Amino acid sequence: MNKKSYITQAKKSADIQINELKKIKKVFNHSFIKAVDHILQCRGKVVFAGIGKSGLIARKISATFSSIGIPSFFCDPAQALHGDMGQLEKKDILIIISYSGNTTELTNMLKYANRYRIKIIGIASKSDSILLKASDIKILLPKVKESDLTGLVPTSSTSITLLLGDCLAASVMHQKKFSKEKFKVFHPGGNIGNTLLLAKDIMVKGHKMPIINYKKSFKDALKVINQKKLGIVVILKNNFIIGIVTDGDLRRELKNYSNNKSLDNFMTKNPFIVNENMTASKALAIMNEKKITSLLVVSDKDFKKDKKVLKGIIHIHFLLKNGIK
Repeated sequence: MNKKSYITQAKKSADIQINELKKIKKVFNHSFIKAVDHILQCRGKVVFAGIGKSGLIARKISATFSSIGIPSFFCDPAQALHGDMGQLEKKDILIIISYSGNTTELTNMLKYANRYRIKIIGIASKSDSILLKASDIKILLPKVKESDLTGLVPTSSTSITLLLGDCLAASVMHQKKFSKEKFKVFHPGGNIGNTLLLAKDIMVKGHKMPIINYKKSFKDALKVINQKKLGIVVILKNNFIIGIVTDGDLRRELKNYSNNKSLDNFMTKNPFIVNENMTASKALAIMNEKKITSLLVVSDKDFKKDKKVLKGIIHIHFLLKNGIK
């Protein structure tokens, strides 16, 4: 068999879906606006439901809403018959997805929601479907050509439904002024959480910082380095950073040790400094480039000033410990 045909068929399938997905713009109408408004005003949970492939899409969209701080879960209509509908409350919104809109398993869920006046956002491709007739907000999906050989397997239809869900989530995020900072709160672990870590999230601060007044002696600096165990001591004058002394600097100076010798004689002036909202991954890149193991952290407002107040210290071990690569 000519294996190049694999690529040919894949490209054909992709082209069909790409063209069909452009139809999503037909959905951005008054009903879409009402759906976003209701989600933003919801005092309860945004509950998603669907059967079969639509159920899988509903699960993913629900997970996306949860990840942006909207309380959400998936409710399986088939299991709902056995008690799961007790999770639904009047203050919730029920978003039901069914491409045909006539899936029989949805009937009891629709009756329950209508009986207890739970708002329903219905998503289907048939305007006269049972689902849209029972919905308070009706989102009509455009009919699309499936991208498989038979034209029957849910491909383009599931893709456009997923795209609609992502567009709803993106619109809600925009209105809520969702930021990377907020996203990080809901993703403390994993690759996404690590990517969003900032300098201020992993820096040493307060009494843990190895700092010393510029008037102090060599002996004092050595004592601080041994106590704080970061391999450096930051030299301050009137609370402003004027330099750093590393463990290596002190060891090299030992042979010429003089307790009266000023720290100014062997400190590094103008050390590398980053602002507190720099990403941890960028801080690691700077360390690798400059071949250093620590960075001093200052506030955003101080970063552009000549005189900077120390807010924290990042050590390369903290970055590696947090999985930053």
